[in-house]
Amino acid sequence: MHKSESTGKRYELICVIVNLGLGSKALSAAKKSGVSGGTIMLGRGTVENRWLKLLELTDIGKEVVLMVGEESIGKKALDAIDEKLNFSKPKHGIAFTMPIDAVIGAGNDEYESNAGDGGSVSVYKAIFVVVDKGKGETVMEAAKEAGARGGTIINARGSGIHKTATFLNMEIEPEKEIVLILTSTALSDKIVIAIRDNLKIDEPGHGILFVQAVSETYGLVNG
Repeated sequence: MHKSESTGKRYELICVIVNLGLGSKALSAAKKSGVSGGTIMLGRGTVENRWLKLLELTDIGKEVVLMVGEESIGKKALDAIDEKLNFSKPKHGIAFTMPIDAVIGAGNDEYESNAGDGGSVSVYKAIFVVVDKGKGETVMEAAKEAGARGGTIINARGSGIHKTATFLNMEIEPEKEIVLILTSTALSDKIVIAIRDNLKIDEPGHGILFVQAVSETYGLVNG
C-alpha cells in the first residue's frame, strides 16, 4: 500500500497516568467508548510527605496508559475514564490528549498523515511503534535500513480487540514492546513505510504505529 489520501479523520494520543493496578480499569472504560485498545507502561510517581520520607516510601507505583483514537472519541473516552476513576479527587490520576500527525493500525490500514492538512510542521518526528514482545528488534532493523540512526525499546503490556485472551474469566494482557524512534521529518515517511511493510502493522493484531511532531531536540545529528 502507499500513503493514502486524507479521509478527513484526525487522531489523538490519549494518555492516562494512574496508580498501580488501575491501568486496566482505565483501558476498559475507554474501550467501551470506542477506543480499540491500548498499551500500559509501568512508572513511578513522587510525593512530598515528611512521614513517607521517614519510611523511605516516597515513590508511588504508577501505570501510564497510551491509547490512540479518532479525535471524536478522545473526549468521550476521557469522560468515561473520569467517571470510573474520579480524577477530581486528589491523587486519583491525570489524563490528557495530544494530536498526532499519522497513524497505522488504529482501525485504519493505511498510512494517513495529518501533516500539511492542519497538522504540525516540524524538523523532527517521533515515531512510536507498539508490537508484541520480541519484535522490537525487528522494528529497529527495518527502521535502520530506511535510514534511522537508532531508537529505544520500552517494555509494556497491552490490551486490544485482537490479542486479549481470557483464563478463568480474567483478561490476560500480552506483553508488548514500544519502540521510540526520533528522526528527521525528511526520513520519517520512509521509515514508517519500511516498518509497516516489514511487520505488516496494517494487518489486524500486528501492532500500532503513530507519529508525533517534535518541537525541540537535543543530541540528534542528521536524523
